[in-house]
Amino acid sequence: MRRDMRGECPSLWVAASMLCAVWSASPVLAQRATYPDRPIRFIVPFGPGGPGDILARVIGKRLADSLGQPVVIDNRSGASTIIGTELAAKSPPDGHTLLLISTTHAVNPSLFDKLPYDPVRDFAPVTLVASTPFMLVVHPAVPAQSVTELVALAKKKPRSLNYGSSGNGSSIHLTTELFSLAAGVELTHVPYKGSGPAFVDLIGGHIQMLFSSTVSSLPYVTSGKVRALAITSLKRAPSLPSVATVAEAGYAGFEASSWFGILVPAKTPSAVINRLLSDTRAAIQSAEVNDWLISQGAEPGGNSPAEFGAFFQAELGKWAKVAAAAKIQDR
Repeated sequence: MRRDMRGECPSLWVAASMLCAVWSASPVLAQRATYPDRPIRFIVPFGPGGPGDILARVIGKRLADSLGQPVVIDNRSGASTIIGTELAAKSPPDGHTLLLISTTHAVNPSLFDKLPYDPVRDFAPVTLVASTPFMLVVHPAVPAQSVTELVALAKKKPRSLNYGSSGNGSSIHLTTELFSLAAGVELTHVPYKGSGPAFVDLIGGHIQMLFSSTVSSLPYVTSGKVRALAITSLKRAPSLPSVATVAEAGYAGFEASSWFGILVPAKTPSAVINRLLSDTRAAIQSAEVNDWLISQGAEPGGNSPAEFGAFFQAELGKWAKVAAAAKIQDR
């Protein structure tokens, strides 16, 4: 039998090379075969009962079914989501720890001089789960039937319109400041501890305007307690075809939303991320979850890790500019 320069039969050399390749890949193959091998910890940096907590439980139940392991919701609220986020950043990158993030994750770097984690380097994106546009609503006594009329009123009487928010530096606060900058108007900010109290004062006439989630706003719009002027998505919502977008009022490209997505600790293996992506997409696209999200005024997600990463980078840049221009201070 002919031998090559290595002094071995070519067929044996090829076989050995293939065997080495299998051995070198065995950790990856084993990981794919055994993941997950214990319960999944789903860190939710919000309190129980809120939109983020409810969404995590809906998605978590589906993930538990597809992954074959319990998905344990771990509510770690506090410090503007920093407590829970830091915990996730320091967790092992093995796919057994997930983190639900919201718009706040993209806003915090602009509000705090120093965070105990890097919002980009310490995490790997999985997917955007859902996003919800805001609705601009005003008290019925406000003499404006459209965004154009509201802007004209604000320019005629600078700082005469009070707007509410769910707190300083919140997504509602920054969305209103984004609108203020785009329209070139001066408004007066009145922060509340949550959007619920802000709505109470809007209905009572103590503040004149508010950007709130479509789901929270719709019952009050339907009852006539507040008037809807616009939504902040680029296209009109199928469930609200009569409500124009802010962009349609002449502010091209204006878009803002409250969104939620899933991250894992940095260096989590790509095979694990792909498995999580596949199962999360399946959960989002299931008829039950998809219909539920749409009923909540949300747009279902499910984009790729690369797309979600690019989306997050764009959000970081957008809100950094708004925070700087509006001179929003650290909390």
